[in-house]
Amino acid sequence: MERETKMSGAVPGGFEWGATKAGIKASGNLDLAVVRAAGGAQAAAMFTTNQVVAAPVTVGRRHMALSGGRVGLVLVNAGNANCATGQAGIDACEKTCVAAAETFGCIFDEVFPSSTGIIGVPFPREKVIEALPRLKAGIGPTADDAESFARAIMTTDTRMKVARASIAVDGKEVRIFGAAKGAGMIHPRLGAPVAPHATMLVYLFTDLDATSAELRGLLPGAVEHSFNSISIDGDTSTNDTVLLLASGTSGVKLDASASPKLRESFAHALDLVCRKLAYAIVDDGEGVTHVVTLHITGARNEREAKQIAKSIAHSPLCKTAWSSADPNWGRLLAAAGYSGVEFDPARVTVRIGGEPVYESGMRSARFDEARAHEVMKHREYTITMDMGQGTAECLFVTCDMTEEYVRINADYST
Repeated sequence: MERETKMSGAVPGGFEWGATKAGIKASGNLDLAVVRAAGGAQAAAMFTTNQVVAAPVTVGRRHMALSGGRVGLVLVNAGNANCATGQAGIDACEKTCVAAAETFGCIFDEVFPSSTGIIGVPFPREKVIEALPRLKAGIGPTADDAESFARAIMTTDTRMKVARASIAVDGKEVRIFGAAKGAGMIHPRLGAPVAPHATMLVYLFTDLDATSAELRGLLPGAVEHSFNSISIDGDTSTNDTVLLLASGTSGVKLDASASPKLRESFAHALDLVCRKLAYAIVDDGEGVTHVVTLHITGARNEREAKQIAKSIAHSPLCKTAWSSADPNWGRLLAAAGYSGVEFDPARVTVRIGGEPVYESGMRSARFDEARAHEVMKHREYTITMDMGQGTAECLFVTCDMTEEYVRINADYST
């Protein structure tokens, strides 16, 4: 059985994408997007674990439960988060789903809604409903159509974020296409697919033939090492959503008869797409000038490694030092020290890029501040911290914090 993962290619079959201007964004840009799976799609979803959730998260979870994980239409608006809008927001979301179902000819509870934008502003359902016929008239199955969807869901993003992969299986091709948005309010903590609980939205499409249950078995692993392993500012959004849809049009089945190698190949391709999208989100972060990968090694377990990484990633002192390429390694140690993970500082080693900065409980004898500064002047680099306690590790992608980030978020609602 031949299998080769490719990070490019055509978009998966069974889907039609589209976008239009509904007048939600003050800029007048594309702000309403849709994906139709005319033959229906099996789905798995993961949502924010924030206690405050937007109306589309509430409605989307309800629809996934009612439909048994079947989705016929995805409807996304940008420019209004429909969060903290009370029962009126829930009602508005449901009414747009009903109107979308009537327009596109699908079942009401097979419409999956998403919103992104400012919190606490009444949701303009009339604008959405009025734009639906235009939206339907412009949908199509091509890569250009899929990219118009990706552009329409942007808010403070400066560029669209897409990724593709494919695997060959006995002469058949299984394709994956992913589209994401997010540039601020990014510290996703996505919960289990069936858990009752500016924004990251991620939509993953494949033509694999798989059930909702099978997709639910694949999605958490891909999310944990991608979207749950990034942070821009430490703020977990009220709207975070990752949705995986399978149309089945490839004819390749992921069922009990499928070989473990097929599952591994698809999981690997899905992981690659998710990681690429997650990195693109941080790389396009609000005001970002440096993308920093924290590689925590030598931990007792992966949970503790990630706990240390998050403590460093969310430290304002670390993030501001990165903005000016200041190799102030003491801030790294301090952030690890208050992470809540117990360790012996004397066993820890730290490198910035390949430059040794800390070992044996003190500044490394080989530390060269000028060389470390040069490493940190690059847009992308890795900080490695070995805890000297075990074999577990994690990669966590984060960034600096700049005056531009403050400017964007100080004026976001005005």
